[in-house]
Amino acid sequence: MLWKGPAAVVFSGWLALVQPACADDVPAARIGINRVNLGWLSHSEQERVLKDIAASGATDVRLSLSRPVDKSIEALAIASRLGLRILLEIQLANKSYYPESARPRTGFGRLWDVYRLSDLDIDRYRKGLRDALRRIDALGIRLEAIEPGNEINHAGYNGDLAVYRKPGAPTPRTIADLKDRLAFERGLDNYVRVLEISREEVRATVHSRKATVVSAGLSDASAKEADKRGLERLDPRVFVAALRNRGAESFIDAYGIHIYPGRKAAGALATRVNSLLDFCQGADQGKPCWVTEWGIANTARSCPVDDRAREGAVRAMRATLGELMATGRLSAAYYYDWDTEPTYRLWRCGKLSPAGAAAIRPAEIEGRAR
Repeated sequence: MLWKGPAAVVFSGWLALVQPACADDVPAARIGINRVNLGWLSHSEQERVLKDIAASGATDVRLSLSRPVDKSIEALAIASRLGLRILLEIQLANKSYYPESARPRTGFGRLWDVYRLSDLDIDRYRKGLRDALRRIDALGIRLEAIEPGNEINHAGYNGDLAVYRKPGAPTPRTIADLKDRLAFERGLDNYVRVLEISREEVRATVHSRKATVVSAGLSDASAKEADKRGLERLDPRVFVAALRNRGAESFIDAYGIHIYPGRKAAGALATRVNSLLDFCQGADQGKPCWVTEWGIANTARSCPVDDRAREGAVRAMRATLGELMATGRLSAAYYYDWDTEPTYRLWRCGKLSPAGAAAIRPAEIEGRAR
């Protein structure tokens, strides 16, 4: 999600909507909900949010490890106690991972000022992550997956990609055309080291040693949108190819991707999703994908909420994701978000909205409803 603040969150588990011919050959897919930046809340607020999520029937949640780290870990402990399975997004915006001399790249007031991946200090990252994982482990918390970074193919989260002083001019479509290609490629090299370190450190834990390692969920922002906003971004397929060329697949179990397809008709929505995920492969051929954010907008603010139009699009999205899960090309999908982003949130007017219920409804119930 592009314009939401430096992170994101997650929703619950069900089997693929369309079962494969031999269901035992494909692991059960995860469905989750995003609720990032819980570290910014008080303990009581964390409890309230996570209890609402658990009571809704959610089984999986995407949470963030961000500053303040103590409070982030406190939220993980609550989620674990409530029986929620955790995908941990590790925010690379944490200034503790950078030298004191590093300065964020400006967003000219239109976007966040963010650090450059090329400035990330690998030793600081290892120390910070190791300390956090040891504390998480000591609390008996099991992480189902870790996801180092977020939307690093987009200037909003990667300071090696430029924000132009004035928007409107054509923006790069390839790595070769980037304003500072050399810095971007140094940042990519650093990121592959981040993946390697993340895998090593999570494998060294007791409770989370089998956690899935997912690469940073990539933004699906279009070139047209990038031109309009005056910023650099790369197509996910271009970015994935660059990671593959650097040997990233030695350190990951899946590629992360974000999808915001808009409120399209079912056929157009399926075409958009399948095109975006064409690089995802079954485990016997390569690396599957995890959709660590997806969402359908509803701009209504009234209570009770009118969620009818969004509900249809959510059902169509569920069906499309289910088909990909049935083939083994997609292993998980987490909706964005629970209660923070006004347009995409599922928790509306003090309860789970109809679209929210459709987003987490078990596959067998969804099938009978149709």
